[in-house]
Amino acid sequence: MHGLMVKQRRKLHRVQVEKAPRLGLIRPTPQGFIVTARLHDGQTPDDYEDVLEKLAHAWRVHGVRLVSWKPGRVTLSATLVDPLEMAAGLEVAAEGLLRVRVGLLDDGNPFVIDFRTVPHWLNVGATQSGKSNLANALIVGLSPQPVALVGFDLKGGVEFTPYQARLSALATERHECAGLLAELVAVIKSRMELCRQHRVKNIWHPRLPEGARPIPIVVLVDEMAELFLMADPDNEKEEVAAVATRLLRIAQLGRAFGIYLFVCGQRVGSDLGKGVTALRAQLTGRICHMVNDDETAKMCLGDMDRHAVAAARQIPPDRPGTAVVIGSDSRWHRARSAHVLEEEAEAAAEAYAHRAPSWQSLTAPFAGDAEQAAELDESEIEEFTEPDLEDLPV
Repeated sequence: MHGLMVKQRRKLHRVQVEKAPRLGLIRPTPQGFIVTARLHDGQTPDDYEDVLEKLAHAWRVHGVRLVSWKPGRVTLSATLVDPLEMAAGLEVAAEGLLRVRVGLLDDGNPFVIDFRTVPHWLNVGATQSGKSNLANALIVGLSPQPVALVGFDLKGGVEFTPYQARLSALATERHECAGLLAELVAVIKSRMELCRQHRVKNIWHPRLPEGARPIPIVVLVDEMAELFLMADPDNEKEEVAAVATRLLRIAQLGRAFGIYLFVCGQRVGSDLGKGVTALRAQLTGRICHMVNDDETAKMCLGDMDRHAVAAARQIPPDRPGTAVVIGSDSRWHRARSAHVLEEEAEAAAEAYAHRAPSWQSLTAPFAGDAEQAAELDESEIEEFTEPDLEDLPV
C-alpha cells in the first residue's frame, strides 16, 4: 500500500500546466501551417485557447486558432497573413439551393450561409458595422434561386423596400408583422398536412413528389428589438406577446416545412423580455459584428463560447463587414462579408423579380403550392437542388 501511494505521489508532482508545447510535424496550408501539440499531464484544450494570442506573437504569425482536439492533443492552425483582407472584393455566389457564399473566414475558407444545414440565423451589429451589407449579400445570392423572400422591416421599410420587387410580402409596422407571422404559421400548418398526406417528416423527403414540393421561404427580419419594445405596456403587451409567440413557433417548426429565419438587430438583450431569450435558443447560426455594448455580444455568442464574445468585442470600427460567426461546425470564426452596394442588391431584386411567387400562392392550401412549383422551369430547379438533395435532412 505504501509503495502504491509513493507511485501516485510522483504522478501528482509531475502535473504542470505551464509547460512548453510538444509540437508534432508542421504541415503547410495555403494560408500558413497546421501543427499538432501533445498535451502535458494536467493540461486541457482550454489552456491553449487562453494563450492563442501569445502563440501568435511568439511564432511571428498573424493569428493562431485551435481547430480541433482529441484526448491528449490539440491541432493548431496558424495564418501568416490576414485572409479577411481579400474578402471585400469577393463576389457573392449561390452555391446550391438556400446556400450563399457571402465572404471569407479567417482560415481562408468561404463564409457560407447555408439554411439547409443551419436553418435560422441571428445577425447583430451596430450602425455601419456591416450588418445591413450582409443582408444585401443574401438578397443578391438568393434572388436567382427558386425560393420566396419575405421581409419584416421595422425601420419603416427603408431597408427592404428597395428590394420589394423580389419580395413576396413586406411588413413595416408591428401590427402588420403580427398578421404576416400569423399567415406564416398557417403556411406551416398547411405544409404539415401535405407531409401527413404523403407520410413524410419534412418537405425534402424523397417520397414527396417534386410537383407537390412547396417553395422554400426565407424570412428576413430587420431591427428585431422593435418587435418587442413597448412604449405603452397596457395597450401593446398583447400585440408583442402575439408577435413573440408566432415568431418562436416559426423558429421551432419552420425547418421541416421549408421556412427559414435571418433575424437582424442593432441591440439584442435580455431586457427585451423572455421572448427574445427563447427565440435566441432557436437561432443556432450566430453572426456578431462590432457592437456598442457587452450585453448584445453576450446575447449573441455568450451561450456558445466565451472566447467568441471576447473576439467580437475586439472588432475595430474601421473593419466594416468583420464579424464573429458560429455556424455549422459549432466553432467560432472571424469572418468578413463581401462588400455589396445597395444598388447591386436592388439590381438583383429587379432582375429576378419574376422568381418571386405571389403571397396568395404561398398562403393557399398545399394544392396551390404544387401548382406554383409546376410553373417553375424544371432545369432551374435542378440547377440548385440536384447536387445536394441527398444531403438534405430526412
